[in-house]
Amino acid sequence: MSDLQASQKVMKHYLNALLTDDVVETPIQQAKKQQLNELLAPVSAPVKAPVIAKPAVVAPVTAPVVKAPVVVPVAPVIEQVKVAPAAPVVKAAPVVKEYRKGRFQALFFTVAGLKIALPLKALGGIHKVMPINSLPGQPEWLKGVMLYREQKINVVDTALWVMPEKYDQELAEKLNYQYVIMLGNSHWGLACDTLVNTIALEQDEVKWRETEGKRPWLAGLIKEHMCALLDVDALIALLAKGMNSQH
Repeated sequence: MSDLQASQKVMKHYLNALLTDDVVETPIQQAKKQQLNELLAPVSAPVKAPVIAKPAVVAPVTAPVVKAPVVVPVAPVIEQVKVAPAAPVVKAAPVVKEYRKGRFQALFFTVAGLKIALPLKALGGIHKVMPINSLPGQPEWLKGVMLYREQKINVVDTALWVMPEKYDQELAEKLNYQYVIMLGNSHWGLACDTLVNTIALEQDEVKWRETEGKRPWLAGLIKEHMCALLDVDALIALLAKGMNSQH
């Protein structure tokens, strides 16, 4: 039972008792009345019925309409990968031969009547022709190996190597190889008939071979003497590969 209902019940009993004042009260009734007065003492002020507040009418909250975002298709961004430009291919500068710098000396010799020259600085030595041991399975232009002070020299049949298209039996019979001209520090030597001389040449006395192509062994043409000037390094490289002058 709530406090409000209990208070109303007690008040009802108290009023009933007041209506019966003219009735002689027994000691028990007086004791109960005293207890009732003590009980009602704190509640002397009239008790007002509690005001029950009306529930406030709250306007329904309408949830905002959330529109779905319009998705605009976007083309995928392709990140451009910057590629560093390839380093330019730098061709190695051609090695300038010493004889291409100013005045130089050249050795002239003959092979089957053909005059040939080579830069004196590219000369590895000159030897008299000695017994030559032929080797099987070698190029036709390789006469064989000559021993000189325990050094093995590969002797080249120069006429056959330089002009294979003109080499025939008649030319072979005219050959009179007497010397072997060593090419630089290699083991290759050119057989020749005679040694002519050594001549100093100016750069403009030679028509130099300026472009690459066939016959890399040919450094140039000595104008006044109308003879070939050998590029000894290129000649050694061809001989080592078993190639003749036509390459």
